[in-house]
Amino acid sequence: MDDSTLRDRLGQLGLSEKEVDTYLSILGSGEATASEIADDTGVSKRYVYSISESLEDRGFVEVNDHVVPTTIRARPPEEVIDALTDRLEEMSGALDSRYSASAREPQQFDVIKSRVTVIKRLTEYIRNAEREIMLSVPQQYLPEISEELTAAVDRGVLVVLVVSSADGLRPDDASGLASVVRSWDQAMPIMLTVDAQFGLVSPTEMVTRTNSDQRAIAFVQQQLVPVLSGSFLGNYWLMATEETVTDPAPLPAAYHDFRHAVLQATLHLRADHDVQVSAEVRAVQADDDTTTIEGTVVETKQGLVEPETNSYPIEHTLIVDIGDRTVSLGGPGSFIEDYETDEVTLSLAE
Repeated sequence: MDDSTLRDRLGQLGLSEKEVDTYLSILGSGEATASEIADDTGVSKRYVYSISESLEDRGFVEVNDHVVPTTIRARPPEEVIDALTDRLEEMSGALDSRYSASAREPQQFDVIKSRVTVIKRLTEYIRNAEREIMLSVPQQYLPEISEELTAAVDRGVLVVLVVSSADGLRPDDASGLASVVRSWDQAMPIMLTVDAQFGLVSPTEMVTRTNSDQRAIAFVQQQLVPVLSGSFLGNYWLMATEETVTDPAPLPAAYHDFRHAVLQATLHLRADHDVQVSAEVRAVQADDDTTTIEGTVVETKQGLVEPETNSYPIEHTLIVDIGDRTVSLGGPGSFIEDYETDEVTLSLAE
């Protein structure tokens, strides 16, 4: 960054031109007396004292008035940046409380430039999830969102989590944070999809560093988010190692997220439970007429838990015996299965 740009950035933080001159003079010398700074900047010694007190209030310098003559010392730039970042993060909650939620609908595409906004958007999307979360985050960031992830699991959301850059991750570290947790010792982008509607992709540096110049992108588009989910399952999920898997959930239960129904059916079948299914379905590649399917789940095709039984990463299917034949059920947009459905009710045979 050249000198002119640096001056502009300091001005954007609220420093006047004379304050910028004084601060850069102090920064260049590390520590100086008021007389030395006055000679360097061409302002009066009294004005140097006044400006220095203002800079001290903002956290840029320290005024050592317990020595004679008084000296002004620049605080390390890293401390200054961290202090400014903390103040901005403190402001975030207050600004949000004054911002009218009715102001706008979510943007289809939103380029995010700050760490604070990335963290806020991740937390917001996870907090508002109703059906499904797919997420990859570095291990060092996991504690910052653990509370939101646990709450999502508790309210019945399917949470599929990859912990990247994992160093000695223990099962207890991830217990309760997701329906299925995998770890990978390699770095990978932060990826989030929520309810097949909201998506976010960010370089890891945007949450692990306070002054990254990287950019993230958030989007709201039902046609694009499934593509990101497919990339997540087809590329990163397969590379990661399974760490924890949730216990089978109590049944009966209705599932608006089809992958969640497939996961639970799989877990119950592996526990030697007889699983019944009931669903309003539409024949794939046919008209929009619906019919009711009721039967016994005899098999699942899935890639959420080991061992995987699907033929390709996005295949999640229920194979159902309906008495006179066996049919396959898929979620919305299915094209390989016999039927597609938006909601499935699972129960245990009496």
